[in-house]
Amino acid sequence: MRGERFLESLNDGRTVWLGGTKVSSLPEHPAFKGTLTTITKLFQMLDDPARQDDVGYPVSPGGRYAHSSFLVPYTPEQLAQRSRAFSVWSESTHGMMSRLSDYARSLVTGWYAARGQLSALDPRFADKITAYYESARDKDLFLTTAIIDPQIDRSGGLDDERIAERFLHVVRETEEGLVLRGAKMIATGAPYTHDFVISSFLPFRSQDRSHAHVLIVPANAPGLHIVCRESFASAQEQNHPLSAQYDEMDAVLFFDDVLVPWERVLLYGSPEDVLALRANRTANSLAFHQNIVRYVAKLEFITGVAFAMAESIGTTGFLHIQEKLGELLTQIQVIRALVIASETKAVPDESGVLVPDLSFIETARNIGTKLYPRAVEILQQVGGGGFVQAPSGVEDFYGPISGLMHLYYEGATVSAEKKVQLLKLAWDLIGSPLGARHQLYERFYAGDPVRGLANQYLAFDKSTLTEPVWRLLKETSRGRVPL
Repeated sequence: MRGERFLESLNDGRTVWLGGTKVSSLPEHPAFKGTLTTITKLFQMLDDPARQDDVGYPVSPGGRYAHSSFLVPYTPEQLAQRSRAFSVWSESTHGMMSRLSDYARSLVTGWYAARGQLSALDPRFADKITAYYESARDKDLFLTTAIIDPQIDRSGGLDDERIAERFLHVVRETEEGLVLRGAKMIATGAPYTHDFVISSFLPFRSQDRSHAHVLIVPANAPGLHIVCRESFASAQEQNHPLSAQYDEMDAVLFFDDVLVPWERVLLYGSPEDVLALRANRTANSLAFHQNIVRYVAKLEFITGVAFAMAESIGTTGFLHIQEKLGELLTQIQVIRALVIASETKAVPDESGVLVPDLSFIETARNIGTKLYPRAVEILQQVGGGGFVQAPSGVEDFYGPISGLMHLYYEGATVSAEKKVQLLKLAWDLIGSPLGARHQLYERFYAGDPVRGLANQYLAFDKSTLTEPVWRLLKETSRGRVPL
């Protein structure tokens, strides 16, 4: 099945570093085993007749199923099919795994869908993206992105040689392709991916030719080093249920003279063309749509934990607790409404592709940077000191003090053991290294939240709001001093 083939495919000679040691077998390594088990189960859905229509679509009549992130939507039904696939995978992982490849796959699908328009940037683009899209779709490739440059000195730019040398750049052009040197961050899901989609958000200038590129880089490319952060995985699923299954891992990529074949160089050398591709509305709408569908599942999950916590300690009748739980419900409904609005207001692009309304998606991404940290804060307030009163593990319920454990940890509506299990789950959200990483991720995964809101203002047609103001003032000033 696809899950087993996926695991086997990771032993392809890639160079993954963790704790100063090169990882020899990803599927067996304790830092990756739990997460890979989760991903394997998701891939298996495409081979399960009872689930494959929930997450995939037949590439040809009666043919093999592909994940719906590869589906180019031309009808509302096809757009809903994509949304359903995102939702199924997100709900299966409680929204805790944001880069399950459906985001990066959607970005590639968007570029493929808009290939007619994007060929104006490079006449070879259409053939390259078509060949890669079909290969990724038919081979079930796991994809992720790496588009941020390393934090060397944010006060400087590419005029600083120290920065220019460390930012990913082309060192030479060959008949086979481009040779690159430098670093990229943050590649979430990097150890598990087959290919990296490489680009940049840099404000390029004409002289930045060597830094202007959009690439598809194999994870096992010679000279590519995948340097992982500290693992947050846990082998104790009872005490760390989220950390044991959902540490999708983040990494920095070191390019030590990596050769990227020309067929995987989507664009190169033109800063304007690279920025135009990054701004493509079709690709961004299809990819960012996945972001906000996943976010609904994550908010639902943390809200469910908060509800269960309040019930277990008998505080649901307190007004201030009801207010906080009500706030969590409004978070869910706001993001869900924006998902619905983006799909309902979808319009065809120049090629007839039905594209979700990006304004609603951007709104959800922007306010989402504030909602999840607030949800964590509410969960902390609901549970209070109970979180630090939890025992070291549920094992104490089967030891010499078992009777006392059942006596003093009993909840208002649940047994003592169930209550401790709930406390452990909640702590994984609010106090564990994995939980801290998720708060940071939701604040910044969409980029600088300040810039995100500013961009929403700059892109908005402000006259639609200001003209009624001036019209009213004009009407009320008739017969008086003209404005």
